[in-house]
Amino acid sequence: MSTLVARRYDTLRPVVLELADGRIRSITPAMAGVAHGAARYQHGPQAAARLPLVAPGLVDLQINGFAGIEFNDRTLTPEKVRQVALSQDRYGVTQFLATCTTDSFSTLRHALATIARALRELPEVALRITGIHLEGPYISPADGPRGAHPRQHVRPPDWDEWQRLQEAAEGRIRLLTLSPEYEQAPAFIRRVADSGVVVAIGHTQATSDQIAAAVDAGAQMSTHLGNGAHPQIRRHPNYIWDQLAEDRLIASLIVDGHHLPPAVVKAMIRAKTPQRVVLVSDVTNMGGMPPGRYATGLGELEVLPNGKLVPAGQPEILAGASFPLHYGVANVMAFAGVDLACAIEMASLRPARLAGLPGSGLEVGSPADLIVFDMPEQAGRPLAIRSTWHRGIVSWTSQTAVSES
Repeated sequence: MSTLVARRYDTLRPVVLELADGRIRSITPAMAGVAHGAARYQHGPQAAARLPLVAPGLVDLQINGFAGIEFNDRTLTPEKVRQVALSQDRYGVTQFLATCTTDSFSTLRHALATIARALRELPEVALRITGIHLEGPYISPADGPRGAHPRQHVRPPDWDEWQRLQEAAEGRIRLLTLSPEYEQAPAFIRRVADSGVVVAIGHTQATSDQIAAAVDAGAQMSTHLGNGAHPQIRRHPNYIWDQLAEDRLIASLIVDGHHLPPAVVKAMIRAKTPQRVVLVSDVTNMGGMPPGRYATGLGELEVLPNGKLVPAGQPEILAGASFPLHYGVANVMAFAGVDLACAIEMASLRPARLAGLPGSGLEVGSPADLIVFDMPEQAGRPLAIRSTWHRGIVSWTSQTAVSES
């Protein structure tokens, strides 16, 4: 059994968590001056304020790779999948969807099959990667909405191909992002949704009627709303307004400080309400890489000193994301004025529930997938993760990690 003494993320009150058999066994108020396992909570409000915070582990629905490894890779191996899975521990991400993007059928089949094999053969991977997000290939071919997805591999929805891709993934695709601008999209969305897969609208130039038809057919989410769009669109109507106004759609947002301006984040969250927003990182293989220029499958890319990922020499154009999800949690508080509990739940409970992943928060009986952290000392910095826990066992700890017994 392990014991944690920390402040709850939602009430900020000191508590003692006892963890056993992979779950939260008990949560009780911390008594000042009383030893709890190996930890002791001292007297006074100042001592309480120095305690770290504890929250459910972060859940990211969109990780494309990390530290030089991309899931869309003909040379992907289970060991590379394992490296990406373990890389997220230090950032407080306890579950995520491995994301594959638009590519040839053969490349996608290899990537999906390799991820599925890693999940089947490596328990430490299965604990962290709890499904797959297929972003494309059924997206808009237009410049702007297509984003960085290769035009030559964009194609209309195809049920037979989808079944073969899901078969290669051993049924592990939980989320599919597509554009509903194709004639066959509503019928396709209905079949995919009926199979238990969450369907999201993204990389689209769909009309108002097409978006409405997609939602009627079962689409539940907007993928990184406000990105994967034309640089300029008509004032109204347009596909961003339509998705903002649709209460049946959950919006995922990339709040890394580069993909959306703070005012846009604030306005979108006010429009959707925090209950209809989840945070994603959309981090790529350039995540965790130091500033510099890198040769990639998308050409030469550059990580700027501020972490922005751009085509080399073109600092105004985004080429993906490089910041893990704990940046988004801190940023959304600063940009939209939401409190810590709301920000954490946008990046943990809500995405988990949307994708049907395990976890029910900081409650007795819940899986002990937790993060212990401090708030950042300055704007633009991420949560300061002290330790990450998977099923009651420390999977990563900083030098200032809390004591555990």
